[in-house]
Amino acid sequence: MTNTELLKEIIDKSGVTITHIAEEMHCSRNRVYAIVNGTGGECTASEIAGFARILHMTREVRDLIFLPDDVSVTHA
Repeated sequence: MTNTELLKEIIDKSGVTITHIAEEMHCSRNRVYAIVNGTGGECTASEIAGFARILHMTREVRDLIFLPDDVSVTHA
């Protein structure tokens, strides 16, 4: 489940528009809004990577937003 509140906060602080995010991710604004509002189902890996790149997210922030609470992350 996407942490929509944290994602919205990061977008607001970045000053980046939804239109810009959609253009950079090569998808519709409706798709971006659906992800941001938590109504778009699961994000694809490329969508997650797009948000992280466009919004300059660290791995930790990316994982807080897009990884479900019940998934444990281990590093090899």
